[in-house]
Amino acid sequence: MSVASLSERAAGAPPAAPLSDWIAARQAHFEQFIQARLPLPEREPRRLHEAMRYAVLNGGKRVRPLLVYAAGEFGAAAEAVLDPIAAAIEFVHAYSLVHDDMPCMDDDVLRRGKPTVHVAFDEATAMLTGDALQAEAFGILAGAPVPPEACVALVRELAQAAGTLGMCGGKAIDLAAVGRSMSAAQLETMHRMKTGALLRASVTMGAAAGRVTPAERAALERYADAVGLAFQIVDDVLDASATSAELGKTAGKDLQQSKPTYVSVLGTEAARRWAERLRAEAHDALSALGAEAQPRTARLRQLADLIVQRRS
Repeated sequence: MSVASLSERAAGAPPAAPLSDWIAARQAHFEQFIQARLPLPEREPRRLHEAMRYAVLNGGKRVRPLLVYAAGEFGAAAEAVLDPIAAAIEFVHAYSLVHDDMPCMDDDVLRRGKPTVHVAFDEATAMLTGDALQAEAFGILAGAPVPPEACVALVRELAQAAGTLGMCGGKAIDLAAVGRSMSAAQLETMHRMKTGALLRASVTMGAAAGRVTPAERAALERYADAVGLAFQIVDDVLDASATSAELGKTAGKDLQQSKPTYVSVLGTEAARRWAERLRAEAHDALSALGAEAQPRTARLRQLADLIVQRRS
């Protein structure tokens, strides 16, 4: 049975289109939006603008924008509001990958099946590319067509997810952990910050663009916490079991760098079981909203399944 079929059966009322069609439509729309928002390579500084477009437009699953759109659909948010939110989050994610791949951090040469930015260009350009993408992210978000107080709340939420209590803080813990052992609890704390915070923001910011009750937001937060951690666990499993061709990045990098992972701490099978438990938790969080809400949660359920059951 396909991932889409599993989710549609659980939701009780299948969406109008299969998940694959919805993803293709959302991705095509999103790509068009961000292509228009990124600086043109003909403008000076040309090399920097070219590198920014290379970093963002060179593929990727667009999981975070998809979560934004799915949560936004749950709350009946306008597409014109969701687009800048999705772009801002993806730009922050892209900048983090550019910096992560640099020699001073993870020192990787392959990302999404292509040379990393510092390899394709140079280290200084890669550093500036990440810096500029972060600035562009907040510029786009500041221009979202929402009331000023709502815009401030969105900017604050993204800043918190990306800052020292979120993505950057988690990365700092990650770098300090190289060659050291960590408990499962310490690993969870690190990854809820490093990976989970931005995925959580994708859901909560997408929902905030629409109309959700406090109870619905609380349920979406529980869902987001579950899928955010599950995403990282699956990443660790794939790093240890998939090939570089399948991943589009260097496989086995965590082991080579002596990084603690869910596989090294728990073992592959236990890590897979934990990811499955988190998938169930994500579904349970949405089920708690009651039968009437289930049709609106179908895409979120499907994305939870896709995140856990993916092979790359």
